[in-house]
Amino acid sequence: MDNMSSDLHTFLRSRRSIRHFKQVSVSNDIIQRILETATWAPSAHNQQPWRFIIVTTDEAKMHLAESIAAKFQKDMTKDRLSAAIIQARVQKTICRATQAPVIIVLCLNRKKVKSQPDRVRRQAELLMSVQSVAMTGLQILLAAHAEGLGGNWICWPLFATKETRGALGLASELDPQAMIFLGYPAETPEIPSRISVQDMISYL
Repeated sequence: MDNMSSDLHTFLRSRRSIRHFKQVSVSNDIIQRILETATWAPSAHNQQPWRFIIVTTDEAKMHLAESIAAKFQKDMTKDRLSAAIIQARVQKTICRATQAPVIIVLCLNRKKVKSQPDRVRRQAELLMSVQSVAMTGLQILLAAHAEGLGGNWICWPLFATKETRGALGLASELDPQAMIFLGYPAETPEIPSRISVQDMISYL
């Protein structure tokens, strides 16, 4: 392995999920550069079904956070959790979202899902499109890492789709899939454990 390959592997393995950020703004130029790189992720049929909603204002972040937290509160109430636990989790949800300098909401554009004549293949095309959006999410995290930023992948919109859609005013064809919180890291996470790759592969 040459030095360039070794350095790239080291870089890829050094990305960490960051949950605490410095309260420092991220320039639009950097966000644009990250998203330009993200769009080079692979996608089924090269349909590029992703759309990005960038949330940076305090008002928009609070509106999004409160809308999602309200849905979580309803669900936890149905689950009969204690009022104290519900309140703590609601506040944590709002705090995490509003303290992130940038929120990138990853959306699937259903108009970019290839049409098929039967249900099985239509479902397969939809799943491939969802996977394509997920790939661009990883690309965002790696591109942000290259800019010295930290990020965290959050799938809250899957549990509060209607609320996320309403808070962002999304068009009907856009399905919110996930959010990525971005900012300059205010923490240095410990190296997480990993299952040995030998326990996860089979050669045939």
